[in-house]
Amino acid sequence: MQRCKFVGLPAYRRVSLMAGPLSHVRVLDLSRVMAGPWATQLLADLGADVIKVERPGVGDDTRTWGPPFLKRKDGTNTDESGYYLSTNRAKRSLTIDITKPKGQEIVRKLAAKSDIVFENFKVGTLTRYGLDYAGLKAVNPKLIYCSITGFGQDGPRKDAVAYDFMIQAMGGLMSITGEPDGQPGGGPQKVGVPIVDLMTGMYSAVAVLAALSRREQTGKGDFIDLAMLDVQATMLANQAMNYLLTGNAPKRHGNGHPNIMPQQVFKCADGEIVLAVGNDSQYAKLAEILGVPELRDQRFARNSGRVQNRTDMYGYLTLSFATWKRGDLLAALENAGVPSGPINSIPDALADVQIKHRNTVFELDHPVAGKVKQIANPIRYADAAIVYDKPAPGLGEHTAEILRELDLDDGAIASLKQDGVI
Repeated sequence: MQRCKFVGLPAYRRVSLMAGPLSHVRVLDLSRVMAGPWATQLLADLGADVIKVERPGVGDDTRTWGPPFLKRKDGTNTDESGYYLSTNRAKRSLTIDITKPKGQEIVRKLAAKSDIVFENFKVGTLTRYGLDYAGLKAVNPKLIYCSITGFGQDGPRKDAVAYDFMIQAMGGLMSITGEPDGQPGGGPQKVGVPIVDLMTGMYSAVAVLAALSRREQTGKGDFIDLAMLDVQATMLANQAMNYLLTGNAPKRHGNGHPNIMPQQVFKCADGEIVLAVGNDSQYAKLAEILGVPELRDQRFARNSGRVQNRTDMYGYLTLSFATWKRGDLLAALENAGVPSGPINSIPDALADVQIKHRNTVFELDHPVAGKVKQIANPIRYADAAIVYDKPAPGLGEHTAEILRELDLDDGAIASLKQDGVI
């Protein structure tokens, strides 16, 4: 069993995080909204002590991004939105006005005892306060500092503000998402969750853990420059390679796939299903189940032919699927090993038997709301169980506790509060 390296950690952290693979890691989280908090929640789930720094009296912007809001046991709304709850589990909240010198000094003291710092301020903002990488490296040379911005630390757009929606547009994602022009509902579409924020959070979590591993070898910290637009460009994946190989701009295919056929939504007699054929063997089984002679044409025997003749193939499949009841067809496809499934609503998805079996939805104790349902971290360790025992913190809930860990007494804490620092 791994011991926590930080003697200054409170006793409850030393006990409850023993099982976590990152229980020896402290994260100073200066980020807000989604990308940074998504990364730090992942690290917190894995056992890291994440100290979330927020503005006094205001906090993270997402606290107010509702409705819906978390309800107290008496049914009244709290000040914590569902959006905030989705990204801040298992952290401790400390309120500091970083524009004040005394607030900056607290951040430096925390950085001196931390392994990782996350921030997502505009380029140059923290430099004004001496809280940039150079300023914090001076107090902790081993610090790993991850800066998340829209466009990176350099270049013509470095000073611009960015949000997920605009990066989906600028980064090409919306040009390949949605129905083709001229079709019902045609036009560019954003993804239904802030996917660039989420993936930026995931990339940044990978980056800091890799830097942490490298530090074990070299003893040196590092600075990580992570830009949302870079992440979105990387996420174009096969679509970017399609363009780079051909010079042809990828187009929207709705629910279809540019490189694989058939992968599409089809209407049965009583509802819709998704078909996700991934190889020629699966296609042969599909053709056998449907029993349509045209689908056995040699044009469709190989995936390349099916992609080239997608319009004809889609027509035959559409006519055939319309004759089936959804449940009967799904059962036949599943029995034959042909990937397919219903199009679930979110309530349907979370009620799925597999989701229930995996305990993906669980209840977390909350001091004012009682039991609060949450979505579990998807990582499953055999020997390092994730412990869910800390809800998203109230604004400044742990301010006094954290400051005492910095050896500040009650008088000093009261003085900071009176001065508007905390």
